Amino acid sequence: MTKKMAQKKDEKDKKKESTAAKTESKVKEGKVTKKSSTAKKLKEELGEMQDKYVRLYSEFDNYRKRTIKEKLALQKSASQDLIVDLLPVLDDFERAMQVLKEHTSEDDLVSGVELIYNKLFNTLSQKGLEPMNSMGTDFNTDFHEAITNIDAGKKMKGKVVDVIQKGYLLNDKVLRFAKVVVGS
Repeated sequence: MTKKMAQKKDEKDKKKESTAAKTESKVKEGKVTKKSSTAKKLKEELGEMQDKYVRLYSEFDNYRKRTIKEKLALQKSASQDLIVDLLPVLDDFERAMQVLKEHTSEDDLVSGVELIYNKLFNTLSQKGLEPMNSMGTDFNTDFHEAITNIDAGKKMKGKVVDVIQKGYLLNDKVLRFAKVVVGS
């Protein structure tokens, strides 16, 4: 009986081994399947992360460029309010020089006022102020404000006949429209 028992035991051991081998192969297959699915998931996550990184980098680069442009624009127009406030002073200087030239024979007085005017105008010009040259040009609503129309003949039709108030540009942008009389 011991032989039969030994045979039965051997058969049971073989069954256990084959069952264990089957289970082990299934576990290995499961691990391989789990590993391959995990690898696929990780590759997808890596691709998503790289895409997010590239987008974030591009967005930051655009933000940096935009802020640089805004800073430059702010620096160019930082003194705009002060210049707008000084334009009437510039106009008054021009009127004073015109009156002094017409009614005064004292050249020293006229040259003194001209010197102060030129100093003020040059300082404002360094900040980007430019006067508009409107006299005799075509009327343009982007630069001119029509005060009135007068009969000026065919040659001056649609052109600026007289400038009532000088217009100015600051860094190529209209700071003050020229008030003009237009020929019709």
